[in-house]
Amino acid sequence: MTTNDSHNRDRPEPSDAALIAAVANGDERALRQFYERNAPWLAVRLRRSLPVSAVEDVLQETFLAVWRGAARYAGSSEPGGWLWGIARRQAALWLRKHGRTDLSFDEANGHVSESSADPAHQAIARLELQKAFAAAGNPGSASRDLARRVFIEDQSLVDIAADLEVPTGTIKSRVFKLRQTMKQALGREVEQ
Repeated sequence: MTTNDSHNRDRPEPSDAALIAAVANGDERALRQFYERNAPWLAVRLRRSLPVSAVEDVLQETFLAVWRGAARYAGSSEPGGWLWGIARRQAALWLRKHGRTDLSFDEANGHVSESSADPAHQAIARLELQKAFAAAGNPGSASRDLARRVFIEDQSLVDIAADLEVPTGTIKSRVFKLRQTMKQALGREVEQ
């Protein structure tokens, strides 16, 4: 190990916001690091919404859009939310470009759904959504309102925190607990 390796290991990792700022200044290494950090979770979310064969194409287009548009990142939202917004738009473009009129990218929940889907599947999906939201709390409760804002309206955690006048970390913690509660209500394994 060289002295330089030791020095680099001791240096804290730059935040996603710092990487976006560096990308805006033309730093290709920052783009690579931003990609390596975010592509795995982004690919998982895209796989829920797109044909497997499309995920890599949409990832490439997403990070190309990041390269071109990093200067427009204002920093008022979470970098992950900003990146997911770009990926959703790229996914919708991919679907239109490939004539997938039988599918539509549902921006409310980030899933691709068949427009002519089996009514039984639609009913089950609605029941699961109702069950998950019921677990979040009574209508009008703070946790139910948070679930609506995060999962339906796709508001950033920073915006919610500012609106509620609480630290962003508090909102992150509440959303983490909310996800666990909703997954348990649906009988799904809770990730640790």
